Amino acid sequence: MYERKILPFYMTYPLPMYYQEEDTIIRDLEYLQQMYPAEAKRYQKVIASILDKLDYEGSLIYDEYPDRWQLYKLSMEITDRIKREEQGKEENEGTPEKWEWMGDMIQILLFYEIYKRRHNRGRGILKF
Repeated sequence: MYERKILPFYMTYPLPMYYQEEDTIIRDLEYLQQMYPAEAKRYQKVIASILDKLDYEGSLIYDEYPDRWQLYKLSMEITDRIKREEQGKEENEGTPEKWEWMGDMIQILLFYEIYKRRHNRGRGILKF
C-alpha cells in the first residue's frame, strides 16, 4: 500500500529560504567591503555615487547579460575621474605603473557594486 509522506509546511515552498540565503550573501559582502584598505574605500565611494545615477529601471547594470564593452567603458570613465581628482590633490603619485593595476582594481570594485545592486532591493533573480 502507498504511504504518503507528509512534508512540513516550510519544506513545501522552499523559496523563502532562498531569499534568506541571498540576504545573507549580501550582508557578508557588505561586511567584507568595510574591511577594504583606505584607498579602495575611497574608490568604492566614487563608484557608488556614479552608480547611483545609473540606478534606474532599464539601466545597463540591470541587463540580463550586461555588455562587456559598456562596463569596460564605464570603468575607464571612473578611472579617469579618480585620476583627475588625485592629480588635483597630489602631483607626485601619478605614476603610470600605479594606474595600470588601479584600473583593474576599479573594474573589480565596479563589478562587485553592480552585483550588490542587482541582487539587493528586491531585484534578485528569483524575487518578483
